[in-house]
Amino acid sequence: MQSMEEMIQAAQKAAETIQTQMNEMQVKLDNIEVEGSSGGGVVKVRCTAKGRMLGVQIDDSLMVPTEKQMLEDLITAAFNDARDKADRVSNEQMKEMQGGMGLPPGFKLPGM
Repeated sequence: MQSMEEMIQAAQKAAETIQTQMNEMQVKLDNIEVEGSSGGGVVKVRCTAKGRMLGVQIDDSLMVPTEKQMLEDLITAAFNDARDKADRVSNEQMKEMQGGMGLPPGFKLPGM
């Protein structure tokens, strides 16, 4: 039978391991790229799986001053599309990491 001190040490070690894995996952997510698009591909936004925007591509046909509002809406839609994809990739990666920890299905770690 383990003493209380041994159980506390084991819990601290497990917490440190989880923290290390979370930090590694954050770095990994910042290196995964997703692309969102809108308007049939005339506006594209590249982001990391963490949601950091990397770039925007705008088709030349949209560079009309009278279409400014539409262009702004398309950029917003493309970013939201990329963000949705980033969230899906992030969730998949987190589930994969949790599975490797032997946690029960549905268990949520703080910050995940």
